[in-house]
Amino acid sequence: MFYAAFRRELQLRWRRPAQLFFPIAIAVLIALIVAFAVGPQPRLLASLAPATLFIGLLLSLFLALDQLFEGDVADGCFDLMVAREAQLLALLYGKACGFCVCNGLAMLLSFPLLMVMLDLPGNLAAVSLFSLFLSCVCLSFLGLAGAALMARLESEQRGAGGSLLQLLLIIPQAVPVLIFGVGAVQARSGGDSPAQALYFLAALALVYVAFAPLAARLAIRAR
Repeated sequence: MFYAAFRRELQLRWRRPAQLFFPIAIAVLIALIVAFAVGPQPRLLASLAPATLFIGLLLSLFLALDQLFEGDVADGCFDLMVAREAQLLALLYGKACGFCVCNGLAMLLSFPLLMVMLDLPGNLAAVSLFSLFLSCVCLSFLGLAGAALMARLESEQRGAGGSLLQLLLIIPQAVPVLIFGVGAVQARSGGDSPAQALYFLAALALVYVAFAPLAARLAIRAR
């Protein structure tokens, strides 16, 4: 069931290219706003680049979370997921991995453009990409629980305020991801080792991968 859910998630997004390029558009728009706000100050822009990258990632993933269960609620597959209690966890892992792969691909495609727009030094590219990858994993699985709860509310016609509830659930827990992600890039920029921040970020990724689908299953099965 994991592979079936993973493949279905990829197919759904491949059929809707706008969903794939939506995170790119959001990240580029945020970078453009910051670049215009800072003006012709390359040093200041470069110092703001790590934070801008990670804030763009957070917002693009958050805005894309509505699409995670949107098709399932619309075509009735969500009710089938609720009924398949024994297979629900594998389905949730498949959906989260598919969502992470699609948004990771979008992030990879947009990264060269963002580097140029934010005047990010080339020696920070590797650690930035690795930090963004770990952050993408963290936020994708973290967002799974919030999206599952919102989909549950929508399926029961109680979706009013669901996005706000999702925001309140996800944003506070995403703060450590931002801190360690930006910290790794800033450490590398200052000539220090980013290993400590990356270790913490990898640990967060493992925690979210292990427990977020369990929380999502509880949200879906809640009565």
